[in-house]
Amino acid sequence: MAYVIDKDLCIGCGTCEAECPVGAISVDEDGKYQINPDECIDCGACAGVCPVDAPKS
Repeated sequence: MAYVIDKDLCIGCGTCEAECPVGAISVDEDGKYQINPDECIDCGACAGVCPVDAPKS
């Protein structure tokens, strides 16, 4: 199961994108981040660095 980012919690800081080892995270048109489920390897790196706990498994 891939991680997803809770858009209500995301503050658009980009730490998750910088930490993702496979480049599965990108910013959307609202300045919030999203995870491509086809690329996510479910490693949890994004969740470990997010200051607001937006990535959820």
